[in-house]
Amino acid sequence: MDEIDLSRLRPILTDLAPQGRSALLPAIHAVQDLYGYAHPEAVREVGRVLQVPLADIFGVIDFYSLFYAEPIGKTIIHVCGDPACAMAGADGVFKLATQRVEQKHLGKEVLETITIERSACLGLCEHAPALLVQGAAVGGASQRTWEEMSEGRARRPHSIVGGDISILTANCGHGHTTFLDEYRSRGGYAGLRRAIKMSPMDVVEMVKASGLVGRGGAAFPTGIKWESAAKAAGDQKYVVVNADEAEPGTFKDRVMMEDDPHRVLEGLIVAAYAIGASRGFWYIRGEYAYSYQVVKKAIREAKGAGILGENILGSGFNFDVEVRKGAGAYVCGEETALFESIEGKRGFPRVKPPFPTTAGLFGKPTVINNVETLSNIPFILEHGAKTYRKYGTEKSPGPKLFCLSGDVVRPGLYEVPFGVTMRHLIFGLAGGLREGHTFKAALVGGAAGAFANQEHLDTRLSFEDMRAVGLPLGSGVITVFDDTREMKDILLRLTHFFAEESCGKCYPCQLGTQRQHEIMLRIAEGHPLPDDVSRLSQVGWTMTDASLCGLGQTAASALLSALKLWPEIFSAAKE
Repeated sequence: MDEIDLSRLRPILTDLAPQGRSALLPAIHAVQDLYGYAHPEAVREVGRVLQVPLADIFGVIDFYSLFYAEPIGKTIIHVCGDPACAMAGADGVFKLATQRVEQKHLGKEVLETITIERSACLGLCEHAPALLVQGAAVGGASQRTWEEMSEGRARRPHSIVGGDISILTANCGHGHTTFLDEYRSRGGYAGLRRAIKMSPMDVVEMVKASGLVGRGGAAFPTGIKWESAAKAAGDQKYVVVNADEAEPGTFKDRVMMEDDPHRVLEGLIVAAYAIGASRGFWYIRGEYAYSYQVVKKAIREAKGAGILGENILGSGFNFDVEVRKGAGAYVCGEETALFESIEGKRGFPRVKPPFPTTAGLFGKPTVINNVETLSNIPFILEHGAKTYRKYGTEKSPGPKLFCLSGDVVRPGLYEVPFGVTMRHLIFGLAGGLREGHTFKAALVGGAAGAFANQEHLDTRLSFEDMRAVGLPLGSGVITVFDDTREMKDILLRLTHFFAEESCGKCYPCQLGTQRQHEIMLRIAEGHPLPDDVSRLSQVGWTMTDASLCGLGQTAASALLSALKLWPEIFSAAKE
């Protein structure tokens, strides 16, 4: 193996060394940035400096899909293959990309300069079919895309942002990032200024009174979570932003970070003040390279303005935050798996209890909220809980972001008060379906969600109304399918997704996701075995009841809902 120059790596590792093993992911990212892959010699240097056994390091490299233990091309192209992109022609895009590489090879150009991979959801669903080219997002991929890229003209796609209200998205959808000067000119950080004049417990009480619940899918009351961490014993506490948004169909956190990062940061600082945390982490999925850079710039701005660091805004409160980049693992969206990743380990979920508010990151009391949840905090602090509760319903107060993709005229991010109907969102705000086509179904909640049909269109989008009809609200994902879509293919892609993303820690999920995909593959190919329908149901409910974390517990949700709605899909597999 060729020797490499470690002189550029060593200063980086010297800076990371005080963090020990918890700096392992940043160190491996640095190695790949410098050498193209996890070069063994560089990995040995990482192990030496951070004092981590090589077996552990290579275990981490193998766990994350964006780390490579073998040489790859100088340019790597990821082609999304999940439902929204598949419906928009992702398979054809992958074939076209592969053909272009083969043409280069036949033309005696160096084939090793390009690596093409199929990828799980890239969080660009409103721009389907989507690619990442060296980490740069490319939307609406086509023949023209390749021409633009070859000429250096491809640009970052911008999202449609709309809705009935504009509270969380007031600074979004304008085609540029709202950085500090503009954010403050629009009233930004007023909520933080009010918070630091209150006692931490008064801040907690205001958040409790607002009725805000987590927007990542679990819907746990935010104020109660904060209160538990505030009252927990501990000389060190942490707050964490969960921006590992990898649910197929979801892209709201990406839009919020790229268009209005200071709103999220303001919410994070308020959370830290409320629970008494002096340090935080902002964990961003590895596929969001642009978001990562935007957030880092926003943090630098905040530090320069005295909004982060020592004696924030003259209050005597000290708090700082570090941005961490993931490396491609859907399971790290689960809060305890995310902690493991920050700590420099494979992203395996932990057994609960203990819960994060008493023993979270590094075993310390921790509050973890997702991007959308924290984006609500500035408005609540500035305007009060009573004003906040004027939006939404009594049991589901406030605004909600919904990601619309698939067969709608205007895929994008829509902000509405809880309580509007699914019909209003799909046919009113998103423009309905293409002319000449009719609504068939909507996947609500992403791959971990469930299917809705025509009967559900007038259901109000609130936790209580959706629960009443057996549908999850989830994180706010709605992928729409028209009458031309073959649902067997959609289900096959969903089962493949979970089979690929299961971390393997617990057997019900590890084995169940594989069996579920194998059965669905037989059905899709028209060669089912007797009793396959019963097997699907049994495997699904076993995963739901016995899996360790939310991945396995919801891996069969969409399939089980399809079994009820469209038994004819599985008719060839009936006993």
